[in-house]
Amino acid sequence: MLILRVILIIIFLLSAFCIVWSMAGYDISLKLINNMKKKEAVRYTDYKYSVTVMIVAHNEEAVIQQKLENVIENDYPKEKIKYLIASDNSYDNTNLIVERFIKEHKDLSIKLYTSKEHKGKTNAQNEAQELVDTDILIMTDANSMFEKNAITELVSSFAEDDITYVCGALLYTNTENATADSESSYWNKELQTRRIESNIKTITAGNGAIYACRNNAYIKILPIECHDSSMPYYYGMHGQRAIFNEKAVAYEKAGENTEDEFKRKVRMNRVILMHIKNGIKAMNIFKYGWFSYFYFGHRTARYLLWLNHLLVLISNLALSVITNGVFWKVILALQVLFYATGLIGKYAKSKILHMVYYYCITVLAQWNGVVNCITGKAKPTWDKAESTR
Repeated sequence: MLILRVILIIIFLLSAFCIVWSMAGYDISLKLINNMKKKEAVRYTDYKYSVTVMIVAHNEEAVIQQKLENVIENDYPKEKIKYLIASDNSYDNTNLIVERFIKEHKDLSIKLYTSKEHKGKTNAQNEAQELVDTDILIMTDANSMFEKNAITELVSSFAEDDITYVCGALLYTNTENATADSESSYWNKELQTRRIESNIKTITAGNGAIYACRNNAYIKILPIECHDSSMPYYYGMHGQRAIFNEKAVAYEKAGENTEDEFKRKVRMNRVILMHIKNGIKAMNIFKYGWFSYFYFGHRTARYLLWLNHLLVLISNLALSVITNGVFWKVILALQVLFYATGLIGKYAKSKILHMVYYYCITVLAQWNGVVNCITGKAKPTWDKAESTR
C-alpha cells in the first residue's frame, strides 16, 4: 500500500507540475531569462527581396474581394511583388470574384491557382507553391486583413541567413464578445511568449493569418498538418531560426460562439499525437539548445494538458480513498469546484468565470483531437467558422 501511495503521489505531483508549468511557470521562466540575457538589437535588412503573397481560400466569396483590395494596398515596391490566390476547389463565387479582380488590375501580377480536389489548406499551398519563383513566400488566410506595412515588415526581418521563417502578429477586432474576448486574452499572452522566444533564439509556432518563409526552404508537409506548427518545428530541429515580428500586423475576427471556437480548437488538435511524438524528438537539449526548452514548455506541456488533467484527477481520487486524509479530499473538492465553475462560466457574464470555461473547452477539444487521431476521423478539410467572416 505504501508503494502504491508513493506512486500515486509522484503521478499527481508530476502531472500537476506540467499543468502549472504550461500555463504559468514557463512564461515566468521566460521573462526571468529574458531579463538576465543580454539584449541584441533587432536587425532589419533593406534588401528588397522578390515576394509572392499567397492567399488560400475555400468558398470565401464573403471576404475575398475585401482581402484582395486590402493586400494590394501595401507599401512594398510593386515591381518586386506578386500575388497568388490558391483556391482549394472553391465552388461558390470565389474564383469568379478573383478572375474579375485580375482583369481590373492588369498592372499587377496576380494569378489564380485552383486545386482540382478539395483536400484542405495545406494541400492547396503545396500545389500552388510550385508556381512560386520569388525569394520570399508570404502566406495568409482570406479573412485576415494586413496593415499597410505588414509585408515590408515581414520581408525586412530576413536579415540573417539562418532566419528562415517570420511570423507576424494577429490581433482580434471583436473583443466585445465574451468568447472572442477570452480567445483574445489568451492570444495576447501567447504573443508575449513568442516575442521573448524570438528575442532569445526562435519561436515554436506561428499562425496561419500572417507568416513568411524563404521560398527555397519551403517544406511540403502532409495535408492533415499545418505550417503554423510544422514549419517552426522543422526549422528549429535543423538549426535554423523562426522569429516573430510584432510590427507585421494582421487583423481577424475571433469566433463569436462556443461552437465555432470549439471546432477551431478540435481542428488545431487533429494531429496532437504527432505533436507529442515530435516533442519527444526535440528533448535533446544538448543538440537543440534553447529550442528543446521552448518546445517542451510552450508546446509539449500544453499538448499533454488532456492527459495531465486526467492523471491529476484519478490519482487525487485514489489518494483521497486509500489515505483517508483531509488534504487529498480538499484538493479533490477544489478540482470538482474548478470544473463546476467551468460549466457555470458558459452562462456567466463574469470574464474570469468565462475564462475558466474557455480553458475547459480547450482541454476538451484536445480530448476530441486525441480520439479523432486514434479512430482515424481526423481530416485535412474543415468548415470555416462563419462568425469569423
